[in-house]
Amino acid sequence: MNWLEVSLTVNGELAESVADVFARFAPNGVMTEQGVKFLDEEDEGTATGPITVRAYLEVNDQLEETRHKLEEALFYLGMITPVPTPAYKQIADQNWMEAWKQHYKPILIGQRLLILPAWLESPEPSRIPIKIDPGMAFGTGTHPTTQLCLELMEKSFDDGPQTVDHETPSTVHRPLSVIDVGCGSGILSIAALKLGAGKVLGVDIDIESVKNSRENADTNGVGEELMLGQGSVTEVLSGSFQFKSAPLVVANILAPIIIRLFDAGLAELVEPEGEIILSGILVHQAENVIEAAQAKGLKRSDMRQMGDWVAISLKR
Repeated sequence: MNWLEVSLTVNGELAESVADVFARFAPNGVMTEQGVKFLDEEDEGTATGPITVRAYLEVNDQLEETRHKLEEALFYLGMITPVPTPAYKQIADQNWMEAWKQHYKPILIGQRLLILPAWLESPEPSRIPIKIDPGMAFGTGTHPTTQLCLELMEKSFDDGPQTVDHETPSTVHRPLSVIDVGCGSGILSIAALKLGAGKVLGVDIDIESVKNSRENADTNGVGEELMLGQGSVTEVLSGSFQFKSAPLVVANILAPIIIRLFDAGLAELVEPEGEIILSGILVHQAENVIEAAQAKGLKRSDMRQMGDWVAISLKR
């Protein structure tokens, strides 16, 4: 089946009326698209500028009649307020649910980790796979902030306190517990467990992120060793969860929020001699984050950069 895309770019006041017209003839609904601007470093995106309204007409024997009726409806709308001429484009049908998956490929992280789209088999059996099914939550492994954070986490488990693994004769390195502040998709929490943590607490202020984290945990065969809940630093310190501190804390969130969380007690989550890994930081923001951390008794131990982003490791 093929489709005929019809689109109009209009101002905000007219967009709703055009969408109403399109909806009469488009069996699968109407899509609107608008530009985004960022008002400050914490803004997730504010809509701005004209709106493009799109609809898709089924290409069949009635297409010309449908198109004529749609243009007639737009003509009558134009008698009330000026309406631009619609644009048309042929669209070949495809399995959209499968097509988007082609954009996600396995990603090698550090020496041992592999971010693996949940529907693929691992191309590197020797690496530790972290299976992620991209959802609404931030953290699919494709962004530099996540990759940098995972690299430093891997190093932390390789260089951390030694504990004996009774199942094998070798000695392994592992922070026994981890706190993931702003867990998003759960990718860091899952990685920590697969690297050797005994238990992980993941918290996020967005309940949908908490749900997405649990779904990804299930995909990776992770169970009760990952504790998830809605909240942030304040809730952890208040005792709302099983533990209040850990030898390793990770936070992949925006730099201004990290700085604000230090005032809320972020450094107190880190056990003495423990480590915190911070990511989501632009290069020009790094010094401010380090200063905020040092004011709370933390000392920088490592920093890695990828493009415009950095991740920072600090010790308490």
